[in-house]
Order: sequence, then C-alpha cells, then structure tokens
Amino acid sequence: MKFYCNSLINYKRWNTRIVQVGEIGIGGNNPIRIQSMTTTDTMDTEGTIEQSIRMIKAGCEIVRITAPSKKDAENLRNIKEGLSKRGYSTPIVADIHFTPIAAEIAAGIVEKVRINPGNYADRKKFKKYDFSDESYRLEIKRIRDRFIPLLEICKSNNTALRIGTNHGSLSDRIMSHYGDTPLGMVESAMEFLRIAEEVNFHDIILSMKASNTQVMVQAYRLLVKTMVKENMNYPLHLGVTEAGEAEDGRIKSAVGIGTLLADGLGDTIRVSLTEEPEFEIPVCKTLLKPYTNMNKSQHLQSEINNIDYDPYFYKKRETKSLLRIGGENVPVVIGDLSSFRNIRPSDLGQFGYLYSIKNDKWHISDLAIDYLYVGKSEIKFEIPGTLEIIRDYDFLRSDFHKKLYHYENIKNMKYNEISFLHCNLNDNIFDEIIKYPNCIVILNSYENETMPMIRKFFIDCLKYKIKNPIIIKRNYVKIKEDDFLLQASVDIGGLQIDGFGDGIMLNSPNGKSFMTETSFGILQASRTRISKTEYISCPSCGRTLFDLQETTAKIRKETSHLKGIKIGVMGCIVNGPGEMADADYGYVGTAPGKISLYKGQDVVKKHVKSEEAVEALVTLIKNNNDWIEP
Repeated sequence: MKFYCNSLINYKRWNTRIVQVGEIGIGGNNPIRIQSMTTTDTMDTEGTIEQSIRMIKAGCEIVRITAPSKKDAENLRNIKEGLSKRGYSTPIVADIHFTPIAAEIAAGIVEKVRINPGNYADRKKFKKYDFSDESYRLEIKRIRDRFIPLLEICKSNNTALRIGTNHGSLSDRIMSHYGDTPLGMVESAMEFLRIAEEVNFHDIILSMKASNTQVMVQAYRLLVKTMVKENMNYPLHLGVTEAGEAEDGRIKSAVGIGTLLADGLGDTIRVSLTEEPEFEIPVCKTLLKPYTNMNKSQHLQSEINNIDYDPYFYKKRETKSLLRIGGENVPVVIGDLSSFRNIRPSDLGQFGYLYSIKNDKWHISDLAIDYLYVGKSEIKFEIPGTLEIIRDYDFLRSDFHKKLYHYENIKNMKYNEISFLHCNLNDNIFDEIIKYPNCIVILNSYENETMPMIRKFFIDCLKYKIKNPIIIKRNYVKIKEDDFLLQASVDIGGLQIDGFGDGIMLNSPNGKSFMTETSFGILQASRTRISKTEYISCPSCGRTLFDLQETTAKIRKETSHLKGIKIGVMGCIVNGPGEMADADYGYVGTAPGKISLYKGQDVVKKHVKSEEAVEALVTLIKNNNDWIEP
C-alpha cells in the first residue's frame, strides 16, 4: 500500500483483521457497523434500558454506555440482564475515562470496553514536561503496568477493547513530546497498542476523534500508515467528536466520516449529535448507503503511483488568483439562476441578499454568495455591489466582463482573457486548458461520479502543473433533502480537506436557500471558510451535568450572530478543557448545577450557577472584545 488507503481514486475498502464484539463481527468483510451512545445516567437502569431499546430499534448495532465509577460499571450487569430479558442481545460497550478499576470491572460484564489513552493512566494538568529517552521509557513502563491487568481480564472474558484517542484529551506526556497534532493522537494510541501486542492481545479497535475535521481525517490516515509500517491492520471506528446539532452537526460528521469512508477506511461509525441518540442512526445509514451494495469494480480508473500533495497535512492547492478566486482567497460560493428568464430582486433572497423596498436598500447576510451565474437571463435592476454576475459569453449585451464559455465553445476564448470555462468531469481538458492560463474552470459533475473520481482530476492538475482556479460544480438530480445535505458534504468536504477546490456551485431540486446554506456549512465544517458561529458541542452521555440540548439552544440564541467565533459546550470535564484548545470560548459542566467558563483552554470563571452561566458567557465574550451587537 503506497498511501494510507488501497486506492485514492477507486473505492477499495482497507482489509482489516476481524474483531468479535459479542455476536457482531467488526472488520474484514463484515458490514460497516452502526453504533451510538446512551445519554441517561448509568445508574438509571430502566431509563438506560429503554433508551437502548429505542436506539436498537432505530438500527443501532452496538450500544455504548458510560461507566465513570465502580458502581456505574457494576450496574452494567443489571442493564445487560434487563436487555436480555426483553429479547435484546446487542453488544454493550463500557465507556471509561480516568478510572482503570471501572474498566476492569466492566471487562468482566460487557462485550467491549473503550478506554481513552489520554486519561487511562494520566491526569491532565496542562503542564509541559521535558523527557529524556530514559524518563520517557519509564513513563511507558508505568502505563504498561497499569494497562496489562485490563488486557488480561479482556483475554479471560473474550472482551474486545477500543483504544479511543480524543484530540481534546491528549495526555500532558503526549502534548509535551508531540504537540497538539495528528501525530500526537496516533502515538497516544500506538503506545497502548504496542503494549497489547506484547502480551498477544489483538481484539482491538481504534479511533482518532476530533471536532476539527481536518485533524480527524489526517489522524486516521496517519494511523493507518503507521499501522501498515508496523504490520498491523486493526479495525477503525470513525467519528467526529462534539459535532454539534441539526444541519451543522450532520454536515461536520459527513465531512469527516464520509471522507474516510470514501478512502475505503472505517469498520464502525458513530455520528455524535447533540440530540437524542436514536436520531443519529438515520444519518449513519445515509452515510453508509453508497457502500452497502457497492460493486467494487465500478468506476475503475488507472491507479496512481505517486501524488504531489500531502494527505496528512492541509495545504491548499497552489493556483493563480483571478477575480478574487484562487490564490490565497477563501473558496467562493456560486449560485445559479440561468434557468430564469427575468430575474427579480426578490429572487436574490435565497442567496443571502434581501432587498427592502421601503428603504431601497440591500441587506446582505453572512451567508451571501459571491457570484451568480445567470446564463442569458435579464437583470433589469441594480444588483448589490458585493455580488458578481457571470453570463454566457455570447450574451447579446457586451457591457459585462465575467464571461462563461462551455467546453464545446473553447475555441472562442482568447489566450489572456480572464473568464470562466464550464467543462464536464469526463472531458479531456488538460491539453486544452494549458492554452488558457487565465480561465477559471467550473468542473461539472453528477451524483453518480464519486469524490475519488473528482480527486483524480485534481491530482492530474498537479501532474500537469495547472494553476487555474477550479470551482467544483455538483448536480444532484433526484435526491431527498437529507441525502443531499450529507452527500454534498462528503463530495465537497473531502476535496476541501485535501486542499482541492476554489469554490462550490451546487444544483439540486431541494431549494436554492438550502443549497446556499449547505455550501457555506460545508466550507465551515472543512475549516476552509468561516462564515458563522461554530458550536463544538458534545452529544451528551451519563456524565453530562446539565441539559445539553436546551443549553446549546440558549447559547446559540444569544451568540449565533458572532461570525467566526467558536464556542465549546461540554457536558463534563472529560474532553471539555482539551477541546477548549480548539474553541475561543468554553462552557463546561463541572458539578451538578455548576459551570466553568473558559477562554481558550484557560478557565476564567469557576462554579457559575447554571441559570446564570449563559449570561456570564456573553459577558466574558464582551470583556474580550469579541462581541458585536446583533
């Protein structure tokens, strides 16, 4: 395997060893499994059983339950027996943080235990240490002594283990040695994995979760590369942690999980939404739909032997800057009204431009498109100054400059003319496009043409040293709104994470407002263009110390106008402080009814009453000069 996957351009699932979790096989030729996590208090036996059943009925194949203490771990037996009495044999995973004894108890009860290598044998103090080779070796010995007892119990009970790294809870040891990086995430897991191999324990699944999709994708890819180098092939559990809620949470999950699925990676998935857990399952099913009955020989293209970009580190493809597209510019969003004969001011409302007749004034939202393609349509009013119009090159009027040529009319283009060229993915344009260095390519593709197929086009652009900016145009003909949201996120988001694409142009039957919002959401989720407030909110579990859904809604109501600000909403301290490193402000549950507020990863106010905490968060933002009035 030359890269982190079997193929960059054809879907080929990476073949892993099989790990048995109860009656469920994970990896190998088994289906990609769906799992979720309960949000109830683990000591609420009946509540946890009822919620687990709702999840299972929705299609959840593996149920994860938090076990933060010895008594929670022991109560897993009652939950397991209760589910069995009602006819359910779905495997249970105990989720462990900080408490090795809880893991050891759970390993004798449930089918799988998840540990976090960042806090299984360490307590995070946000301190930096200088390790010599000898002191680092002693640290590994300390971890080994703490970890092996769990491995022996797992062996005796045929219990599987997930080593689940979280970007937000890397140990001080890893942070000091590798930094807050994908490499640090990988090494955090590999330390534990190498110990397990030493004692001949192999029933292991790995995960590399982060709320930042770029970090998450890079970490999984680097993990596979590292495993292959060390002759390992353990199954992967995919997830974007703290993805959030509603459309934003779904888009972010699809960008991260979907990119890796398209790479052929992933053996189980979980979509972490700040919603009831059973609502996560349909999203998982939609993401897996393309791979359920995929003919592995379809869309076969000649393989690539080398690439001129780094899939483990984000760098935007180098292009010219033309008409504020490409170069160092953020990706643009282009709308399409070419099918309209006469365009009215009200038609621009679905693209973020609202016209007030009373005030004779345009109101421009943060999600306003940059360009509008109108073909040969008439516009008989003054458009907003921030909106650029693209017309067909043979439009009757000549007082416009942003011309679009279709590939069949390429001979009409002039060598140095700055214009747009519309071509299809299967057009062999490379010899032609070299002749027109100042054209912006609009690459047209359809829903049956996969993300790896488009990636090959960009890889060929690197090969031919083409520096033209490229807009990714995707057409979805017959697709439901929910499917469109997720599929577009995979198709566009995966390319953005690889540094490919200088803009988006989406077409679907789902309404232009929805397409516009989705476009900006994809760019935000892939961290390539920030246009609104981002909420890094966990999906809740039995450790959560307040109502996450209600609280996130309150925070969103007060702060959703703060463009570019990242706010973390964490139910407990397990990942809270760590994830604050990727957020500007944090709202973290630290005790029942008590909240701590963070600026970055630094706590600035402790033990705020929950009923006063949202207002205190707003005050904190104002005091740091990041507040603007709605």
